[in-house]
Amino acid sequence: MTERLYLADDAVTTFEATVERVLSNPDRLVLDRTHFYPTGGGQPHDTGAIRAVDGGGDFRVVDVEMADTVHHEVEPLSEGDDAGDAGEAPALPEPGTDVTCEIDADRREAHSRYHTAQHLLSALLLDEFDAPTTGNQLYHDRARIDVAYDRFTDDDLDRVEARLNDLVDDGRGVSSYTMDRETAEATLDTDRTRIDLLPDSIEELRIVEIAGADGDDDPYDRTACAGTHVANTADIGEVVVTGRETKGPDEERVRFALAEHVDGGE
Repeated sequence: MTERLYLADDAVTTFEATVERVLSNPDRLVLDRTHFYPTGGGQPHDTGAIRAVDGGGDFRVVDVEMADTVHHEVEPLSEGDDAGDAGEAPALPEPGTDVTCEIDADRREAHSRYHTAQHLLSALLLDEFDAPTTGNQLYHDRARIDVAYDRFTDDDLDRVEARLNDLVDDGRGVSSYTMDRETAEATLDTDRTRIDLLPDSIEELRIVEIAGADGDDDPYDRTACAGTHVANTADIGEVVVTGRETKGPDEERVRFALAEHVDGGE
């Protein structure tokens, strides 16, 4: 079973590991340890590279998914560069091969900023509109959340955007810790932690907290989440609420993006 290092430290983007298994159709590597984040919780997977220490080949990580453990789908970084006279792609590293791994840092940073912004927005909408989050999806240049609410007005969205950026500018710390599910369900506010959204098979939870205001011992948000996050809300940067749409009876979708992606976006 792969040790999922990103759960303890989601700022690392280079690390060393050992290949444990090699799978095909498509080509995948299972490592003994990884900082690569697999798709889940509305957050897309990391991309990057895995290189055999002995020079056996360089591979691009094009997908990461959680199956029985973390699977890294790979393809030759530059097909033919490490090939022989026949121009064949390098062979996948054998089990036991030591590898160096590099995560696309810009992609990871964007996902982390958007994920922490989503937590802030979810807490804000719950606190001020009694609108619990029912789903979310993050990208590298935008994000959205779905909430149980009748209809947001333009004034509502302006208010949400202003309040959200106030929370960002507060520079609130973001931290995480693990807790067994039984204890979490007995002691934490499940409306906020959203433990009920997790499969029953998950028995140990990673709890992500965003600090409360100065002098407030209670966190502003406390959510069960395995995703990656920034260390401080100030690292998010300015957020723009880009729109809303109705997704069904009593359900609204709110779209948002970092200001830099709105100004120079698609």
